[in-house]
Order: sequence, then C-alpha cells, then structure tokens
Amino acid sequence: MRFLQRFGPGLAISAAAIALSTPGPAIADEATNGKDATYYISLGDSLTTGYQPNVDKDTDLAYTDQLYAQLKQRTPGLKHIRLGCTAETTESLIKGGKCDYPHAKSQLDAALQALAQHRGKVAYVTLSVGANDILLNCVGPAGTLDGACLNSRSQTMAKNIAQIAGALREAGTKNTQFVGSTYYNPFLATWLLGAAGQQAAKESAPLVGAANTGITQVYKSTGFKVADLAGAFSSDDFTTQVNVPGAGEVPANVAKICQLTWACTKKDPHPNADGHKLIAGAFAAQLADNDVPGASPSPTPTPDDSATPEPGTSTGSGSDTGSDTGANQPSTNGDLAETGASSSTPVLAGAGLAVVAAGSAAVYVARRRRTTNES
Repeated sequence: MRFLQRFGPGLAISAAAIALSTPGPAIADEATNGKDATYYISLGDSLTTGYQPNVDKDTDLAYTDQLYAQLKQRTPGLKHIRLGCTAETTESLIKGGKCDYPHAKSQLDAALQALAQHRGKVAYVTLSVGANDILLNCVGPAGTLDGACLNSRSQTMAKNIAQIAGALREAGTKNTQFVGSTYYNPFLATWLLGAAGQQAAKESAPLVGAANTGITQVYKSTGFKVADLAGAFSSDDFTTQVNVPGAGEVPANVAKICQLTWACTKKDPHPNADGHKLIAGAFAAQLADNDVPGASPSPTPTPDDSATPEPGTSTGSGSDTGSDTGANQPSTNGDLAETGASSSTPVLAGAGLAVVAAGSAAVYVARRRRTTNES
C-alpha cells in the first residue's frame, strides 16, 4: 500500500521539516480602496493556496482565486484577502506556527483583525481546513486509514472547527456570508492498485463520510453554509461505471478523483485545475446573490463533465502549472507563496504565505519568499 504511505508518514516528515515564512510589513491602502469597497476573506490550508505538485509551489489555480473571479462579477470592487497557509491544521490555524502574519499570532487572528478593520464591508468568508489533521496522523504503517484514529481526530477537529467558525461568525455582520467545506476522498485512488487497493478504497468511504457528517453539523450549528465537496466529487458512487483512458472501467468516484486531482498520477491528493474549478463552483452555489452591497446576479460556472481525461490530466480550466493569467492576477497583488515541499514528497500543506488583496490596491501584503521574486 505504498500509495497511502505517500499520503501519510511522508507528509508528516515533510511538514515537520519545513521552515516558517516571515512576512514583510502589513500594508493598508484605504485611500484607494474607497468607501464602497467590499471584501472576500479566504482561510484554510493548501486547498486554498492552489498548491500544485507538478511545479511544487502554490499557484493562482486555487479555488479561492477562481471563486473570487466569480464573486467579483457580482460585486464590482470586491477585494480578496487571501489568508490561506499551506501546511495548516485546525490547531495551527487557531494557535499559529505554520505561517507568520503581521501583527497577528495566527491565521484566525489575522482573519478576525481583518473582519474588525473592515467591519460591515466583508461580504464573504470561506474556510477549508482539517484534511491535514487526518493525513498527518491517521494513515497507518500499512498505508490504510485508521478508523479509531480518525474517530478521535475527528472529535478534536470538530471542536477546533467549532471554535474557528464560531469566532469568525461572531466577528462578522448580518451581511457577511460564511461557507465551510467537507472533504473529497483521495484514498479512492487506491482502487487502481488491484484487489487490496479496491478494498481499501471501499473501506475509506464510510470513514470519510462519517467525518464529513460531523463537520457539516458543526458548520451549520455555527451559522455557516456548507460546500459539499464529497458530493461534488461523487465520493460515494461506487455503482456508476466510467471508462477512464489508461485505467479501464472504474467506479464514478474513482474516475472523478483521477480526473480532478493528482492522486492517480503523482500519488498526491491535491486538486488540479479542473478540481479547483469544481470546488469553486461548490462554494459559489452556497453564496447567494442577495444581501451583498453592490451585488448583481450572475451565473455560476461549472466544469465540463462531458469529457473524462486520462488520470491526473486537466480538461482546460487554466494551466496546471499556474500562471499570471489566472483569476487573481497574483503578479499584480504581491505574488504567491512557495511551499517548502519537495517534488517527491506530496504535501497537503507547506510553509508558504500569501496574504494578498485583489485589484490595484493592496489590503494586506504579507510574505517573504524563500527564493527570489519568481512566481
């Protein structure tokens, strides 16, 4: 079961070895923002930073950047405060330790400060965190998902998410929309490894499903809406059969994992460009057009499911390498963070940091690159 071992122990070693980033001074440009500016704050782990294993760094393919582009169509003048930190867990999001933020001890603290600074003007807040809590701790030596560990970690994770979501919700206003997400199941990719892998894939489904049920309840209890990533990825559909080039007939959920993530090619759970596009659509579907200052209705783009590409490839919602033509135009907004991961050790989280505002005016720019200004 080398596949799941790549998700587990290797991930823990990688995350532990990564150095912390150190940001520059915070920048606030209220003069250019204007009195009518509104804000989108995104929080979470490498799912929010667009980490791509083929280039071994965060990119502008992140669902947060794609979602921002959609939201800005509804709300002209919207600014994006991009707080996501590759390597974040629910605990570190609260306490800090993975990324540094100016004048804030943690990602949560930075978000609360942004909500206070722009009180009444924050239209959207999204959160994706918790996958590292599982992947760093609950993959056993044999590469299988440990149910007992998952149950224990899920309880701690739920408590932390309740604290995070509750604090954010309290800091917002009635015009702020909050959305958190469940998790898709990257362990489904083991289906391609034969009988043992297929058994592991089947056994992982109810475990991930139970964790998602608990997380959904926590989010709803704190006033968050929920983007159902498990549903978007058809994570429980073992019945429908799909022909995947290079793999043959496989269940629909396995086909989706191969189509939308790097799990079947690089043994890496991160979404590719099409995966991020689907995730952005799942979030956008939960964000109503009404009750947002300056908002106007607009259609929600969704990925084209008509084609099923070879595992790990993209059907074309942006380049898999990430570029300056992406949704958030990172080259004009302080660039993106780089992770400290090696190409041989996949991470769901690393040590980069980008706290970036969209548009010509910076809300916050806080980051230090490990190398040069190359993006």
